[in-house]
Parts: sequence; structure tokens; C-alpha cells
Amino acid sequence: MIDAPLSLPRPRWNVITFTALLHVGALLALFPSNFSWSAVGVAVLLHCLTIGLGISLGFHRLATHRSLKVPKWLEYFFVLCGTLAGQGAVRGWVGYHRMHHLHTDRSGDPHDSSQGFFWSHISWLMHTVPMQPELSRFTKDIANDWFYSFCHKYYILLQVLLGVGLYQLGGMPFVVWGIFVRLFVGFHSTCFVNSACHTFGYRNHKTDDSSTNCWWVAFLTFGEGWHNNHHAMQSSAQFGSRLWEIDPVWMTIQLLEKLGLATQVKTVNSMPPLAKVGR
Repeated sequence: MIDAPLSLPRPRWNVITFTALLHVGALLALFPSNFSWSAVGVAVLLHCLTIGLGISLGFHRLATHRSLKVPKWLEYFFVLCGTLAGQGAVRGWVGYHRMHHLHTDRSGDPHDSSQGFFWSHISWLMHTVPMQPELSRFTKDIANDWFYSFCHKYYILLQVLLGVGLYQLGGMPFVVWGIFVRLFVGFHSTCFVNSACHTFGYRNHKTDDSSTNCWWVAFLTFGEGWHNNHHAMQSSAQFGSRLWEIDPVWMTIQLLEKLGLATQVKTVNSMPPLAKVGR
């Protein structure tokens, strides 16, 4: 059994430095010279691509849970979009999330919410956690895939190249909004799934964890905020279950299915009874 972080672990200065620079860079948006509506539009578009198609569909529902199957070229596109979200290398993201489901809210959960809101939101990323050496055991299925390895190794370089491209298109406003502001919003939106969705909201299912459904997190993350539903039915590609629980990524998957681009889509109805309860 892996012990929970009873004392503050060793800082990861590379992550702390990157996070600090990201937040400072986002403040550049306060200067009028860095504002334009077209730059805001670029940020919104990239947020939809990187958080919606990339993190929620690509990293989470596809790579982590294998809730659906798509052609390899499309899977790689979604993984690339997720890589450009700036939330770390893909194998780390997938591995830590699988650990989270295996040990939710207890020893072995990388962002154990019982350790406090700040820890589950961001502090766990900034410190070494006891389960880091376990990552390779949780990502064997993607360890030898050449494109996953490419994105895992060069995710910072890919972000830099995107920044260079945005600068060529629209100068500093495109860089400030399309990189710094967009990464800031996307980063905290995803982190709120780990923190707010284990603290605020309501529960449709009596799972043996603290997961909740939080509408405003779902709005920011294209459906990820229906987190209690997800913990109750983690293999399902559909997160929203009630009429008002809007899940844009699930709508996208339905469209892909109609176009013949998504197959073997797992839903609540396609899962065995025991998979509908618990974690």
C-alpha cells in the first residue's frame, strides 16, 4: 500500500517554474496593446480544440478509459490536441488518472482530495508524489506507440512551435491570448475536476468516494464536470445523464459514430450491471 502524503513532498521546481511563468504570462492580457477580439477568438477556438477534443475526448475518454475506438489517424489528432493543452506529457496524464480511479480519495490517489482542496487542485503537480515510479505500470498499452512517445517527449517543443505560428499570424496578442491566457484557463478548468468536483455540487450515484457533479466545471471542460456520473460509470463515453447535464464531448462522439468514425462506443446501457455502481 502506498502511503498518502502526510508531509510536504519534495518540490518539482521545473513544474513550479512553468506554472509561475504561465500565470505571469496570462497577466500580459491586462495590457491594452495585447488585446484584440481576434486574439480572444483564437484563444476560445484553441480552448475548444485542446480541452474539448484533446483532454476530454482524446486523453480522457479515448486514451485513458478506451470508451470508444476511432481510426488511428483521428486518435493521433485528438492526442496532439491534448498535448497542446499544456497539461504535461500524455503518458503521465493517462497514468495518473488511472491511478486516481483505482485509489480515489485514499492512499495511492495522486491528487487525493482528502488531503485538501489546494493539494488536489494544483499542489500535487508541484511536488513529487509517492506513486510517480508506478506510472510505467499503468501505461503499458501506450508505452510503445510511436506517436504517443513523440508527443510525450516533445510536448514543450510543440507548444513553442504553436506560439511561433501564432506570433506569425497575429503578433503578441495572439501569443498572449492563444498561449498564456488559454493555457491558464484550460489548466485550472481541468484542475477543478480534481478539486471542485470532489468538494462542491450534487451526487446522482452513491459511489464510495467524494466525487460530485458540478455544472460550472462541466461548462468549462465540455462535460468533464459531471464527475460523479463518471466515477459511477467510468468506462462510459457519456458523462451527462440527466436532461440538464449537457455533455458537448458526448455529442461530438455521437456525431463521429453517425459518420462511421467512432465504433465500440461504451455507454451505460452497454456496460455490465456491476460497472454501473462503485468506481
